[in-house]
Amino acid sequence: MNELAKKLNDDLLKYNPTIYQLLSNLGKKLYYPKGILSQSAEASKKATRFNATIGIATENDVPMHFDHIQETLQGYSPDDVYPYAPPPGKFDLRLEWKRKLLRDNPSLKEKHMGLPITTNALTHGLSITADLFVDENDVIILPDKYWGNYQSIFHIRRGGELKSFPLFDKLNKFNILALRERLMEHQDTGKAIVLLNFPNNPTGYTPGEEEVQGIISVLKEAAAAGINVAVILDDAYFGLFYENSVKESLFGRLAGLHPNLLPIKIDGATKENYVWGLRVGFLTFASESPEILDVLEQKTKGLIRGTISSSSHLSQTIILHSLQSTRFEIEKHEKHEVMKRRALKVKEIVRNKKYQTVWSFYPFNSGYFMCLKLRDVDAEELRLYLLNQYGVGTIAINSTDLRIAFSCVEEEDLEELFELIYIGIKDLLTKEVENNG
Repeated sequence: MNELAKKLNDDLLKYNPTIYQLLSNLGKKLYYPKGILSQSAEASKKATRFNATIGIATENDVPMHFDHIQETLQGYSPDDVYPYAPPPGKFDLRLEWKRKLLRDNPSLKEKHMGLPITTNALTHGLSITADLFVDENDVIILPDKYWGNYQSIFHIRRGGELKSFPLFDKLNKFNILALRERLMEHQDTGKAIVLLNFPNNPTGYTPGEEEVQGIISVLKEAAAAGINVAVILDDAYFGLFYENSVKESLFGRLAGLHPNLLPIKIDGATKENYVWGLRVGFLTFASESPEILDVLEQKTKGLIRGTISSSSHLSQTIILHSLQSTRFEIEKHEKHEVMKRRALKVKEIVRNKKYQTVWSFYPFNSGYFMCLKLRDVDAEELRLYLLNQYGVGTIAINSTDLRIAFSCVEEEDLEELFELIYIGIKDLLTKEVENNG
C-alpha cells in the first residue's frame, strides 16, 4: 500500500476508527498523489517568470482557444472556461455551495462539515461513495421504492447487496420500524450502509417532522449499539417541497449525532436548479474531526483524479455565476411555484372518484414524480399500451407501480394525461373480459 494511503488510514485510526472500518478495501487504498497537479499548484503560486508545468496551451497570457467557440461564450473569461478545474472543483464554487447548504439547512448551524466536493452530477457522487464504502457482499439498506440506477452503482459495479424495506407503513407514513429491523440485523457484522432519498424517486415523498425524528432515533440507536453506519443522503430533488414535510436535509440533523455514524450528503444543481445537462453535483461529509474531513477529502480527490480527473470547468463557472446572481432566489422561487401548482393539480386529479376503481396512489408532497398503484392491470403492459395507442410515455416500476413525471407536463395538460391513463386501463380490462368470454 502507498505510504500516503497508509498515512491517511493512520489518521483515521487515530481520530475515529469507525470511519476506517466503514471504508471499502478500495477506499483504504485511496490517496491523492503528489504528482503533476500538486507541483503545478505550487508553481502557480511561485512561478512568477515562467510556469511550464501543466498540460494546457496558452497564447498572449490566456488559455489558447478557438475564437468561434469563445464568441458563443461572451461574458465568460477564458480563464474560467478552458483550463482544467481542480479535481475537487472550483474553490469559489465549493464555498458558495457550502453557504447555500447553511442557508437551506438551519440544523447545520454550528455543525462540522467538510467543504463540498464537486462531482460530475449526482450519479458520480453516488458512485464515489460506493467505491469508498462498499465491498462485495456489503449490504445497502434502502426503502423498496428506489431509483433503478442504484442497482448499477452499488450492486453491479461494487458487488453490494441491496436490502430493501417497505417505504410506507400501514398509515402511509415512513416505515420507521422496518428501517430499525433492517439495521439491527447488522449487530453481528458491525457495519451498515443506509441510503435515503428525499424527495423520493419514484414516489415524490418526503417525511414529516415526526417521521424524521423517528429515523434519527433509529440511526442513533444502531450507532450506539456498536454498528458503524454510513448514511448516504441522495438529495437530488432537494428544495422541491410543496406540502406537509420537513424542508431541510437530514444531513444537518445527523451531523455530529454519534461517533459511529458518518453522514454523507449528495446533491447538486442538476435538478434543484434545472441544469441537468451541465452535470454539476456535490458530495459533502460531516464529522466532528477536521482531520477526518481532510482524510475523506484526500481519498475522494484521489478517486476523482484516477477516474474523470476533474469535472467541466465551464459548467462550474456557469453554476457559480448563477448562485451569485441577484436573480437566483427570485427565479428559483418562480420555478418552485410552477412545480408546486403541478403537484397540487395532480393530487386533485388522482383523487377523482371515478379513478379510484382502477388505481390508488402513494403519498407524494415533493419532487418531480408521483406513483400510481394499479389495481387490476400490469404496469408494463399498460405502459406499452399507452405508448403505442395514445402516445403517452410513463415508467413502469414493477408490476403494479406506474411513475408519472408531472415535472415535464404543463399544468393545463395534466387532466388529459391522467384521463388517457384511465382510458388505457379501461381498454385493457375490456380486452381481458373479451378474451375470457
